[in-house]
Amino acid sequence: MSDSATDKAKLSSHEQHYFSSYDHFGIHEEMLKDTSRTLSYRNAMYKNKDLFKDKIVLDVGCGTGILSMFASKAGAKHVYSVDMSSIIGKAKEIINLNGFTDKITLLQGKLEDITLPVDSVDIIISEWMGYFLLYESMLDTVLYARDKYLVKGGLILPDKCNMYIAGIEDGQYKDEKIHYWEDVYGFDYTPFIKTAMSEPLVDTVENNALITSSAKFFEFDINTVTKEELAFKRDFELEVLENDLCHAYIVYWDAVFPGNEKVTLATGPMNQYTHWKQTVFYMDQVLNVRKGDIIKGKITSAPSKINPREIDIEIEWDLKTSSKDKSREQKGKYNYFLR
Repeated sequence: MSDSATDKAKLSSHEQHYFSSYDHFGIHEEMLKDTSRTLSYRNAMYKNKDLFKDKIVLDVGCGTGILSMFASKAGAKHVYSVDMSSIIGKAKEIINLNGFTDKITLLQGKLEDITLPVDSVDIIISEWMGYFLLYESMLDTVLYARDKYLVKGGLILPDKCNMYIAGIEDGQYKDEKIHYWEDVYGFDYTPFIKTAMSEPLVDTVENNALITSSAKFFEFDINTVTKEELAFKRDFELEVLENDLCHAYIVYWDAVFPGNEKVTLATGPMNQYTHWKQTVFYMDQVLNVRKGDIIKGKITSAPSKINPREIDIEIEWDLKTSSKDKSREQKGKYNYFLR
């Protein structure tokens, strides 16, 4: 059995599934063609070359090696690039083909299980983000790398993250996704509604679907955040911007890079498309809202006890009408999971 096969055999079934999903060429094609994602990283490095000059860099989850090559071209002395996936074989070909063999060292394996050829690094780069920012993300591994290898005062790209929530009108799609089960070729399939409701939808939401303000409900600094702090319960408050029906909430995020030339990777519906899209949470009720109404709520997120890469989410809401119209005021709560 090869070393990489032996390493994979040591992983849990959840980890094997996660890392194997990155073996396939298609997922890397999608990420590379996501210009918002890829150019944000390139701009953060190329516009802040003073930060990279003669520095030792660690690329966590290097994939095809694009970020490693950006770092090298930005002036890094050497880049150590780690990935568990077999795509690293293609990355080695690409690194050699583009003349970075002496500047970039590729290491296959789970970062927690391998030993780097150096005791410390000056900069950590990683594209670790998942849907809902934290779903199936590699942030735990980045935090491990930070604590074990990053020099005091070193840099992490990106290093700040913010999560936002907003209300949307989405009646047509909710009918297709949820109410469909009420009559399936003349039969009642409503037991499927709870299942369909509990799994958030990852999809592109048009900006004109937004009917409330957006609220930032969670922010953290990757330089200091702990794994435990990534489980949270936060309040939010949304102001209704127009008379409409509110069917769902969306969550999106942005990631901020360090440097004098600030670069932000944003994933909201008002921003350029990214492959992360937005995460849509349908309510089990419809809110009849008017401009000036306020939706007060709470959102709770914690890793699943079954698979820590998955997330259990609860959203509570309480519609307060500006006209004190009790007939429109509603409260609700629903449990969701990202699997």
